[in-house]
Amino acid sequence: MGKVPLTVKGAEKLRVELEELKFVVRPRIVNAIATARAHGDLKENAEYHAAKEQQSFAEGRINEIEGKLSNAQIIDVTKVDANGKVVFGATVEIENLETEQRVTYQVVGEDEASIKENRISIGSPIARALIGKGVEDIVTVKAPSGNIEYEIIAVQYI
Repeated sequence: MGKVPLTVKGAEKLRVELEELKFVVRPRIVNAIATARAHGDLKENAEYHAAKEQQSFAEGRINEIEGKLSNAQIIDVTKVDANGKVVFGATVEIENLETEQRVTYQVVGEDEASIKENRISIGSPIARALIGKGVEDIVTVKAPSGNIEYEIIAVQYI
């Protein structure tokens, strides 16, 4: 497995989730299993089976996060000197040349992407078109509805 790019914030968010799973969720599930076992026959004990399912999910997520963090290449965009170019972690304001609508995105890793929070994956068509470009450059994004042209208004490393 190759290195997975993560922003500093993204890595911290995964560490917080991992800590929550290990030190809050896992002990709660262990207690639920113990309580369910005390009720007797495990074959017909729905509480026991539900707790075991939760345990399986939690342990899977713990392993997934630990794997991601061990393979992470954490990039602090505030320390990157990209000479005004769009790079991983950069925050970019773009304007649709047809509609004049402006939007700001941060280019992040796949695990951090959230369109609700305007964070787009480095592998997305928009991010791929923006990478390496600078302010006032025009980029063409291939969308299902056809090509869309954007102008880069601002690039920030925050």
